[in-house]
Amino acid sequence: MKKTREATTLDAAAASAVALELKRNRAAMLATLGRLVRVESPSTDKPALDRFARLLAAECRRAGAKVQLSRQKKAGDHVLATFFSSTRGRPILILGHYDTVYPLGTLARMPFRVRDARAWGPGTLDMKSGIVIALAAIQSLRAARIPPAGPVHCLFTSDEEIGSHHSRALIERLARRSRAVLVLEPAAGQGGKLKTARKGTGEIELTVRGKSAHAGLNPEEGINAIHELALQIERIRGFNDPASGATVNVGVVEGGTRSNVIPDSARALIDLRVVHVEDADPLERRFSSLQPILPGAQIEVRGGFSRPPMERTPQVAALFAAARRIGEMIGLQLEETAVGGGSDGNFTAALGVPTLDGLGGVGTGAHSPDEFVFVDSLAERAALLALLLASLPERLSDS
Repeated sequence: MKKTREATTLDAAAASAVALELKRNRAAMLATLGRLVRVESPSTDKPALDRFARLLAAECRRAGAKVQLSRQKKAGDHVLATFFSSTRGRPILILGHYDTVYPLGTLARMPFRVRDARAWGPGTLDMKSGIVIALAAIQSLRAARIPPAGPVHCLFTSDEEIGSHHSRALIERLARRSRAVLVLEPAAGQGGKLKTARKGTGEIELTVRGKSAHAGLNPEEGINAIHELALQIERIRGFNDPASGATVNVGVVEGGTRSNVIPDSARALIDLRVVHVEDADPLERRFSSLQPILPGAQIEVRGGFSRPPMERTPQVAALFAAARRIGEMIGLQLEETAVGGGSDGNFTAALGVPTLDGLGGVGTGAHSPDEFVFVDSLAERAALLALLLASLPERLSDS
């Protein structure tokens, strides 16, 4: 990374001041996490999402933000908080989401609780801890009187867990104006690895039409849609390509009504993932070229890729290198990794905007009853984020 005055103003004393401020505020961070987790925010429940958005907006205003709610008709309202708006230079975008995979009522059987230096509850790791980290990082810069390298935009969306269909345009618009995007998704594993590459993701719906008949009296007059679907699934299995990292997975199969009826319809939902953007179109074409196997059967293919891959470009690598250097200043030995899951960082990286993912909490069990975040990771990751905000140059390049 090229060294500029902006990138070298951060010294060990300033880094220590920020880290110390955040350690002192550990209890406050944990209290904020508890407030957020105790307000449930399932992706498909707009009233619950909007309730959480109002709470989040209040938290951001308390931290000194100018807040805008991006109103949505079919999704929860997105929260855009702007900090340090008078700071010169291109902004830095902090990106996260507040929706969770847990249905309303989960909190009753999975309450927020702290035990053994871990905070448990729905969304603690993915990714309400990331929201806490962002707010604490910004407050620590104010307390230490360290300005960020530019204005800071925090966008917290309501639909990441279900594809970001209502937030993608807003994410991309903000990213195009930004010098870098810092994604507050959870770190990879308990070692806290940052994510510098993610697979592109998509979904195919394969529908089969056959012809119903009595399974005992006249089976020869029927066309078994489930049989056709099974043959197609075996064919689709060959679309996996370990060499390129392209994967397909049939995750849902539906069909039939009764065992004594030849089924006239069946469907499958198929997960798609690729490492490289150039592999997406060929894989989609293989699905669109599928033809029926049983005489008289009909098939229909819908869907495709919804998130491009996040590839490890030189700019992404430079952003990770900057984070690693900062980590060394505060006692964190940071590593990077590539993961199979997608995030909203996929969109921003595909635009060519330097993007670093996995800056959120450290823990395990996301999307499960065992979800937790390590309490100590909140202050550590907030210090890392704060110092990144304070030191990012206008442009990142490999040295």
